[in-house]
Amino acid sequence: MSIRSKVLLAGVVAFSVVLSGCTSKVADSEHYSGFLPDYSKLRPAQSATGNPTLRWVSPDFKSADYRGIVFTPVIYYPQAAPNARVSQQTLDQIRNYTDQQLRAAVAKRKPLVSQAGPGTLVMKTAITAVAAENEGVQFYEVVPVAAVIAGTMAASGHRTQQSTLFLEVQLIDAGSGKPVIEVVRKGIGKNVANSNTPISFEDLKMPINAMIEDTVNFNVAQ
Repeated sequence: MSIRSKVLLAGVVAFSVVLSGCTSKVADSEHYSGFLPDYSKLRPAQSATGNPTLRWVSPDFKSADYRGIVFTPVIYYPQAAPNARVSQQTLDQIRNYTDQQLRAAVAKRKPLVSQAGPGTLVMKTAITAVAAENEGVQFYEVVPVAAVIAGTMAASGHRTQQSTLFLEVQLIDAGSGKPVIEVVRKGIGKNVANSNTPISFEDLKMPINAMIEDTVNFNVAQ
C-alpha cells in the first residue's frame, strides 16, 4: 500500500471516529436512563418550537378527560453528583429553574391539584444527564487529512463541544395507573471551548426555556 493510500485510509478511519462523536439532536438509546419503564414505544416527533424529540401518546388520551395535574418535583435520575465540569451549584440552579418554570408552564395547561384521583394526571419529570458532546463535524473536515487533525483535537480535549441536557417526562392517568404520555427530550445549549471547560447554568438555560415553551404549546397531533 502506498503512503498516500495509507494516509487516506487513516483519514477515513479518523473521520468515522469523529462522526461517531458528533452531537445528535435527539437522544440515542444509550442515553436512556431507565426512568421510563418502556422506551420501545417512543417515536420521532417535532415539538412546537420545531425541535426534534422522541415521544409516545396513548391513542386513548383525551385532554378533556382530565380536570387537573399533580405535579411532582423535578428530580435527577440517576442522582446527580458534581464533578470538575458541573458543580453542585450549577446542578442546583438547573434543577430549581427547570422545576419552577415547568410547574408554571403546566399550570397554563391544566389546574395543579394536590391529590391524585379519577380525572387527574400525575406528571413525573427527570433530568437524566447534564453533559457536553463534540460539536458536529464541519464540511471542511470531510477532507481525510483534516479529519485526522479533527480526530487528534477531539482526543486531546481541544475540540469545541456543545453543552447538552436530557429530560424524560411521564404523565400517568391517576385513575388507572397507566402512562398516557411519555417524552424524551435532548436540549442542546451553548458551545464550550473544550472537554475541560466547566458547564454553567447559563449554557443550558436556552434549551430549558425551549422545553418549557413546548410544554405550554404541546399538541397531541404534533
